[in-house]
Amino acid sequence: MAKNSHKDEQPVSNLLWRDRDTLKPNGYNPNRVASPEMRLLKLSIIEDGWTQPIVINEDLEIVDGFHRWTISGQKDMIEMYNNQVPTVMVKPKNKSHQQMSTIRHNRARGTHGVLDMAEIIQSMVDKGLSKQEIMTRLQMEEEEVIRLATRVGIPKSDLIDDEFSTAWSV
Repeated sequence: MAKNSHKDEQPVSNLLWRDRDTLKPNGYNPNRVASPEMRLLKLSIIEDGWTQPIVINEDLEIVDGFHRWTISGQKDMIEMYNNQVPTVMVKPKNKSHQQMSTIRHNRARGTHGVLDMAEIIQSMVDKGLSKQEIMTRLQMEEEEVIRLATRVGIPKSDLIDDEFSTAWSV
């Protein structure tokens, strides 16, 4: 390893748990998260713990992690984590640099490919997970699970039944 690796200078090397009420959102975040994904984010924190800290600047303004911070304000989360959230601090050169950092964090997360998701659902079904467990733990509607399952040709099972609506008749 290089002598000057600068590990100690990295934000993640200086993680601090802070009172969530000392942090403040920025006024420009272009990222929006729908209610189902917010529920999924909360479930992720509950089941997996805090795997990503909230990124803040020296003024305790949120650069990245607004939605994690928002969820941390729910009553059960306040009780679970004693109103504390994990944070790392960055030192943007100016407001434009901070805004670019927010956008980079948001855009770098990528998207989920439908076929890749379908294959994951198939592997879960192959391992015996029920449709209900998949729906609950991934916060998916039944229709989404079934569409992903049929995308890769999962055969008729408890996951997919062949009963059709009686809304139309010959």
